[in-house]
Amino acid sequence: MKIIRHLDHQGRIAHSELQADGTALLLKGDIFEGFQSTGKQAEVAKLLAPLAPIQILAIGLNYRRHATEMGSKFPEYPILFIKSISSLQNPEDPIFLPRHLRSDRVDYECELAVVIGRTCKNVSAARALDFVLGYTCANDVSARDWQKNAGGGQWCRGKTFDTFCPLGPYLVTPDEIPDPQNLKLRTLLNHTAVQDWNTNDMIFSVAQIIEFLSGSTTLLPGTVILTGTPHGVGMAAQPPRWLKPGDIVTVEIEKIGLLTNPVLEEELLSTP
Repeated sequence: MKIIRHLDHQGRIAHSELQADGTALLLKGDIFEGFQSTGKQAEVAKLLAPLAPIQILAIGLNYRRHATEMGSKFPEYPILFIKSISSLQNPEDPIFLPRHLRSDRVDYECELAVVIGRTCKNVSAARALDFVLGYTCANDVSARDWQKNAGGGQWCRGKTFDTFCPLGPYLVTPDEIPDPQNLKLRTLLNHTAVQDWNTNDMIFSVAQIIEFLSGSTTLLPGTVILTGTPHGVGMAAQPPRWLKPGDIVTVEIEKIGLLTNPVLEEELLSTP
């Protein structure tokens, strides 16, 4: 099932099941307790991120060829960092280049995102996928100057600006993706492929990541896990390929869909 979260024409949030012809049928129920189809045609006025996460956990340097292009050794354990909830962005809505805390080195990263559907702790890799609610596309947008030079050794400042975590367009249930370790994924920058690889290049599989993150730690329903990016990031290009106003970035993952966002400059507004 491909589940979309959207606004109807009255501005209400609803969930619907995407149909093969591009239409959607309205769902009733709860994303964690289960949905049932109403059989009614959905009014989809605007796509939203497929869920409102309770937390966003992310894994760095998890593709072999990406670690190599960055000149890094393969990690012994998954490298964890956290993106703030406020970094969430909807499909088609803009990625804003930071201008208050300015960055001129903003990068794209296509990633398979995993959504936890049931509470788990100390789960084994053999059972880990039983706790997955579904999969979606993510763009782990990164301000490399803040990540590498100005973050005090921590990645979070460069990874967690507003709009730096687009998710979508759909949440795809595990029955449609029985093997998350064999999915093609790519980034299109202005319609040109700049990343194009396969999740079989992950150093740590989705199951191993869940096993690690749940170790002595409770993962609650609604936790989103970003599983790393393949090689081809803008930082590694010669010369570097930084995002600029007017760019269009699309993350595409096999069996899931396309997540597209335009790139704009941040408007320098302040909270009263």
